[in-house]
Amino acid sequence: MAKVGYIFKADLYEGFDADKEWMQQYGCIQVVEESVEHESLRPQWKQLISKLERGDEIVVPKFSNAVRGSRELASFIEFCRIKVVRIISIHDRIDSMGKMFPETTAVDVLNMLGGLAEEVTVLRNSSAHAMQLQQDIRTPIKTAKVMGQKDRENTIVDMYNNGHSIDSILAVSGYNSRSSVFRILNKYKVNLNRGKFSGPLGKRKKKGDDGLAEEQPD
Repeated sequence: MAKVGYIFKADLYEGFDADKEWMQQYGCIQVVEESVEHESLRPQWKQLISKLERGDEIVVPKFSNAVRGSRELASFIEFCRIKVVRIISIHDRIDSMGKMFPETTAVDVLNMLGGLAEEVTVLRNSSAHAMQLQQDIRTPIKTAKVMGQKDRENTIVDMYNNGHSIDSILAVSGYNSRSSVFRILNKYKVNLNRGKFSGPLGKRKKKGDDGLAEEQPD
């Protein structure tokens, strides 16, 4: 049996040091820290969940810090129930074994569930805004005028993997169309993980074909 903590380091997370210290004093052998750049995929969270075993304990600052909605929360709780993993949420004051916060009532739990969506939205919007500002002020080392084709393609792949917007990639790469960017990403077999699409743009429909044009991927 092992105790482990998880913290998503959201922007303006003022309680990070205090929460980490709480977890360490509680006996967590490790506190997994997820950086804001990985908010959309949460690779550290997924890896941690996959390694939990029967009798382990997982400590989070709040459920809204660890999961991104009620569906994820339900899946997480069900997973821990099946695996017999104890969950402790510090600021929600919830212990799945009912020992640490005996004063927590059903009303408190329902209030947590009711406010989860709003808390997650605020958290994600704040983090996304901070990451966008960081990306926008970065100055690329090379511009399209001095990049060879290979450098240009590598730059496109690196920028996409690091979370830059397609508009930012277009500005640096010198390409004029999104389809060119997605053609390069597909060439290098990059896992497209934004929006509803996972490939380059298709041909636009002509007028008269239901009056619709294909949507563009993000």
